[in-house]
Amino acid sequence: MIESAVQFSPVERAALAASPFLALYAPDELIPVITVGNFPALGKLTAMRFLEWVQQHPEGVVSLPTGKTPEHFIKWVTHLQAHWNEPETQKTLEQSGVDPRRFPDMRGLHFVQIDEFYPIRPEQQNSFYHYVNEFYLKGFGLDRHKALLVDCTKIGLERGQSLEAVWPDFRVDLSLRTRQAANQLERLQQSVLRRIDDWCQAYEDKIRALGGIGFFLGGIGPDGHVGFNVRGSDHYSTTRLTATNYETQAAAAGDLGGVEISRNRLVITIGLKTITCNPDCAAIIVAAGEAKAAVVADAVRGPAGVLIPASALRTLPHARFYVTMGAAKKLRARQSALAAQSNEAAGEQIEMAVVDLSLANGKRILDLTEAEAKADPLLAQLLGKRPEPFAELKKMVRDRLVEKIEAGGRSAQNTRFLHTEPHHDDLMLGYLPAIVRNIRSATNVHHFATLTSGFTAVSNSYMLRRIETLKRFLETPNFADLHAEGYFAAHHEQGRNRDVWLYLDGLAARDAAMRDEGSARRLLRNFIAVFDENDLKAVRDRMSELEHYFLTVYPGRKDPDATQRLKGMCREWEAECLWGYFGWQCSHIHHLRLGFYTGDIFTPAPTVERDVAPILRTLEAIAPDIVSVAFDPEASGPDTHYKVLQALNEAVQRHAAAHGRPDIRIWGYRNVWFRFHPAEANIYVPVSMNMFSVMESAFMNTFVSQREASFPSYEHDGPFCELAQQIQVEQYQMLKTCLGREWFTEHPSPLIRCARGFVFLREMNLEEFRASARDLRQAAEAV
Repeated sequence: MIESAVQFSPVERAALAASPFLALYAPDELIPVITVGNFPALGKLTAMRFLEWVQQHPEGVVSLPTGKTPEHFIKWVTHLQAHWNEPETQKTLEQSGVDPRRFPDMRGLHFVQIDEFYPIRPEQQNSFYHYVNEFYLKGFGLDRHKALLVDCTKIGLERGQSLEAVWPDFRVDLSLRTRQAANQLERLQQSVLRRIDDWCQAYEDKIRALGGIGFFLGGIGPDGHVGFNVRGSDHYSTTRLTATNYETQAAAAGDLGGVEISRNRLVITIGLKTITCNPDCAAIIVAAGEAKAAVVADAVRGPAGVLIPASALRTLPHARFYVTMGAAKKLRARQSALAAQSNEAAGEQIEMAVVDLSLANGKRILDLTEAEAKADPLLAQLLGKRPEPFAELKKMVRDRLVEKIEAGGRSAQNTRFLHTEPHHDDLMLGYLPAIVRNIRSATNVHHFATLTSGFTAVSNSYMLRRIETLKRFLETPNFADLHAEGYFAAHHEQGRNRDVWLYLDGLAARDAAMRDEGSARRLLRNFIAVFDENDLKAVRDRMSELEHYFLTVYPGRKDPDATQRLKGMCREWEAECLWGYFGWQCSHIHHLRLGFYTGDIFTPAPTVERDVAPILRTLEAIAPDIVSVAFDPEASGPDTHYKVLQALNEAVQRHAAAHGRPDIRIWGYRNVWFRFHPAEANIYVPVSMNMFSVMESAFMNTFVSQREASFPSYEHDGPFCELAQQIQVEQYQMLKTCLGREWFTEHPSPLIRCARGFVFLREMNLEEFRASARDLRQAAEAV
């Protein structure tokens, strides 16, 4: 495919004119890609292309995505519909390539739901059926009678049958398609399965009878899935009930209330051939953020086949990828094009390209040849903009890596630290070895602040276990005496510390009863605080109510405020136990519970009064010299980490200005969700085997709600501490390749010789942090 042969719409031509890239870099890229600057711009482009298509096909067939990715697409479409005739809107439409004279009437459109979990009740707020009804049928004003929807209560069930009766444990055994049923329940399930398969065929037939899908908009999953067509899906697949893979189950865990739920949910999805059966289909895949860069690169550049589901779309002349700059980061031809447009090559760019070449070739940096450098298109572009010979530049890069390792081996003295984290285990998973190294000096003071409640990471099953533990102790004379003396009062700071000490004493003594009592004391304290109930009988009643709630509510439902608070306090307890491991009492652990964190699918932006003010008060009380921040790259929109970073930046800048503290340093870290490239970090902290043992023990014994990894990473099927270790080991292996094994094994310092992992940090001054936060904001918001 060559770009001159591709026909672009007016909206796409306008977007390409504003982009620094071409639509296609053949032969490296195999499908056109339109790149925009930020997440809202991605939503705006897809909205404009959708409205343009609707104008041309007022009775066409559309299929639109669910989840968080279409947030700004939905906002733009509804905004433009509501303000179509206003002068500013008319100007925006015209500039974007949409005819402002033709209002896109959507009542004639046919809508096709892409996919759905199975089994799931349609009224559940985490069902895709609910989503498309709320945001598309109601939100866009589509005609419900022209919509093909996936309502699990109407698929395969006969009159009088229910999902609960057919699937009592909500597990579907697909082997019943081919094996004999063993009992009456299995015979019922087998008959339902066969009717589901018939329904899927009928759904496919209805789509084909409409002429196929005319406009398809979808995201791309961590394994490259489109719809629920996971890696390995046949390119000729049609609508079907099917299982998913681990990556998809991990990504769906947040929607369904834990991976233990999503592992046992099947999905009904349209197939890849369902999407491509109409040769005129405008099929658009959207991707935002560096987290999607690798899967986008595979889909755009990789070989066609079942391992890359999106490669099925290459047969469509109107198939496109719309991506942000972050999502295009691994499209090498585009990065070379960017380098060619610049008049200079910064040291960090050179370092990144040289490190990449070293890792790609498996050679030490000093062993790379000039011929190898010139054979790399990106590095060749950069070298042409520097006066130094390659031999000098590769030595510069090697020396910079060594300097960063040396910086990571040093510890601070007489320094006040404020370690901040969006969620309660981010510090531990991000850079615990660096924290421990600086805790060892008694001249340093450490404070730990978690900025959100973190309640979404606590499963209902975990809460039931905690309540069961409390019930064992609530009736004991010891608890009655403690209650009578006011031990559980909210203001009893020493009581909070005693909860932690008892729990840690139990861990040390391997005494489960002692450990459980410490945990039960804290949960009772939390019940009294959340429900403002000091009478133990009233507390028992509340416990019974919550037990009933957790046993009957569907997993993944948004909890009431009080339940959210109680779950969040369980995570706060875990953080206090963690830092108690290292000798810090509750007065040094701060729970800010910023208000933007609501548990909704689209959460509000931080505000000064609600979210910046609590951070500012904490800074005033602590007066830190070093403040850490979860420093993630452009993600798939303004997520929790991004919002915390922006609120923290505003608070730190205000605090520094008010107190004349331009010397405050910022430590940017990343945890299991993102990685620094070695060139992006400037401190490499060595991690020993002993430190790995400490990290695993502390995580498994304090973050008990996360031990079973109910909300895991798609990269690792297990607890986060294992993934953190895996990442730190990978970073060590990268440095070992770049510097050579002998540099480590023959180093004069045992600190380096014993290193088997590295933590990467980026230290910044206030102005560097302000600039980085501004760049991230421009990548996530329309500013």
